[in-house]
Amino acid sequence: MYALVDGNNFYVSCERVFRPSLNGRPVVVLSNNDGCAIARSNEAKALGIRMGAPWFEIRHMEFGDGLVGLSANFVLYGDMSDRMHSLAAGLGPTQEIYSIDESFIGLHGVRNVTHRAHQVRDRIYQWTGIPCGIGIGQTKTLAKLANHIAKTAERKPGSYPADLATVCNLAALPASDLDAVLGTTLVEEVWGVGRKIAAQLHEGDIHTVLDLVRMDPATVRRRWSVVLERTVRELQGMPCIELDDAPSPKKEIACTRSFGKPITDLYPMLQAVSEFASRAAEKLRKQGSLASQLLVFAHTSPFRPGPRFNKSVVVPLRRPTADTGDLVLAAHHGLRRIYAEGYDLIKAGVMLLDLVPASVLQHELDLEDDDCADRSKLMTALDSINGRYGKGTVHVASTGATEKVREWGMRQERRTPQYTTRWEDLPMARA
Repeated sequence: MYALVDGNNFYVSCERVFRPSLNGRPVVVLSNNDGCAIARSNEAKALGIRMGAPWFEIRHMEFGDGLVGLSANFVLYGDMSDRMHSLAAGLGPTQEIYSIDESFIGLHGVRNVTHRAHQVRDRIYQWTGIPCGIGIGQTKTLAKLANHIAKTAERKPGSYPADLATVCNLAALPASDLDAVLGTTLVEEVWGVGRKIAAQLHEGDIHTVLDLVRMDPATVRRRWSVVLERTVRELQGMPCIELDDAPSPKKEIACTRSFGKPITDLYPMLQAVSEFASRAAEKLRKQGSLASQLLVFAHTSPFRPGPRFNKSVVVPLRRPTADTGDLVLAAHHGLRRIYAEGYDLIKAGVMLLDLVPASVLQHELDLEDDDCADRSKLMTALDSINGRYGKGTVHVASTGATEKVREWGMRQERRTPQYTTRWEDLPMARA
């Protein structure tokens, strides 16, 4: 048995925790540089705002429909996500954090699953203010489908039985009730069924999840793919996707950003790649790896007039490392090699390549007067301080002063305070 715990309209819900005045109003959270909608409240969805809608196309709704547009506050969302996932872990003995707002819970040995799920959901809402939907099923695909039903039944009363709202346990339904629920759910709502596959299924007179469940898996494999066959078997109650409670280390780590305005000078570009390399190094140490090569790139916008620039370079590292100083220095070397004056650069980034485990390191003979002191304890202290007091509390000097607005920073004109990670942004209660 599996459960999927999913925060409802997560980014918007995080904003509403600290601004209750947003409750009941149409709200969208915008992507980097306030480009397009990446999260929508139910009220915004009711206005017909689609996911990914450019802000300049819907901005007029601020005046006629009361739409509120907010810049993404990923520091706040990340912290609220950690709190929600730590509480969701109390539902069962194992957990796989699938995304910032979703986690699968293994329910082996858990009794009274539906009742316990309601208790955990109430606890998450009471302790964090984040409303959740919880879906329960015999497989991860069924749990994902049950989560969709739970959230839809709450958002659209009458679409499903009222007792399935907020928490839906498909495994507890009688066979006739389960068939009725699956028969009213379209195939495109199934996890892993994309738009093209859904269109092909409809052409084959397979419209609902119940139609898909009743198909022969071997036929599905011959006509479509082994991936869809696995989905059908999961819907039939045969687990094919195991709980990944210890994700494998990433083979590449990247940190890239678009700038709030075009950059033409080398100095702010050096600040930017210093920040990107520092963030990537932190992720590298977190998964216990070392990088053997570093790629740095920069380019102009393909949509703006003017001369084009799009270059990258791979900088080999003499020794695999996770040292922030070494990686920042390599990023500087790479940027200086590709940089050219006269271009309006709009994006840059750093990628760490050829990753190896930190526990396996190839040493070399010490034949040169080379200062290669072990700074792993310093890096551990750096991560510990930044983990406790917030990202960037301690940083390399080349990233620039954090208290000043960096020239290369993203455009976030509508960002709310980082309520839970900065003392300066702590909400103040007045009598």
